[in-house]
Amino acid sequence: QVQLVESGGGLVQTGGSLRLSCAASGRTISTYTMAWFRQAPGKERDFVAGITASGAAKVYADSVKGRFTASRDNAKNTVDLQMNSLKTEDTAVYYCAISSVGYTPVTKTAAGYTYWGQGTQVLVSP
Repeated sequence: QVQLVESGGGLVQTGGSLRLSCAASGRTISTYTMAWFRQAPGKERDFVAGITASGAAKVYADSVKGRFTASRDNAKNTVDLQMNSLKTEDTAVYYCAISSVGYTPVTKTAAGYTYWGQGTQVLVSP
């Protein structure tokens, strides 16, 4: 059974930064695409960023391009999301997810991911 545990969320002012981490257990993530999604209250879960198995390819939602950076450390079985220049509209619960199949491109649809973490809350104040 794969477990993903996110950490690093919290309260930050507009313009600030946070770094989210996702630690995986039960499976080596080195051959899987990993992604970050977020869900604001009353809204659907949206794609934020994805990174392929090797880390060579990264895909970002338009709303976070230039501000967020995904990275991974396959040796540590972790994936991170560095979030800079945060805006109030970034407020959401952030989830990491692992792709259903190995060695796949980044997909922006939630259906492409099998296991999810419990989420970490990010709150950006004005």
